[in-house]
Amino acid sequence: MSEINDLINKIVKEAGQQAPHSETTVPTNKADKQAGHTKMTAADYPLFKKHPEMVNAPNGKNINEITIEAAINGQVKPEDLRIAPATLKAQGEIAESAGRGALKSNFDRAAELTAIPDERLLEMYGALRPYRSTKEELLAIADELENKYNAKVTAGFVREAVEMYGIRKKFKGDN
Repeated sequence: MSEINDLINKIVKEAGQQAPHSETTVPTNKADKQAGHTKMTAADYPLFKKHPEMVNAPNGKNINEITIEAAINGQVKPEDLRIAPATLKAQGEIAESAGRGALKSNFDRAAELTAIPDERLLEMYGALRPYRSTKEELLAIADELENKYNAKVTAGFVREAVEMYGIRKKFKGDN
């Protein structure tokens, strides 16, 4: 519980040091303008300080609603400490603007993974360990990621792992 309290204290402290909103973001296209989305740039970093209104849990709770008082009063739940896919996507845009395309890809994958229940995600992770699954089992996971959770990028990574496991003899029964 001490770790959670430390995290909440840090968040509250940083929230009190918010910088004014950046004026450097520009709508990327007509659809983004209509949706109210502006493309994030490196000038929007750190997102937490420059755009705290965008740092939300998937349930909509904003970072500014997470205070020590709220936690003490039982108004902060574990799900309030999760990150929303849109926040991860914005972080990815910032990374891309700073020339860090690989980091953007990581944020995109992380955004995809927020849709998967923790228990299932851990099962998938375990199944991906060498010698734990057959080729068919891993391909089924890739299909599940793509079709059930719309995690197309991550599904592609699993399919790539299947190819490598075949080459390196890492499937269940290969050892």
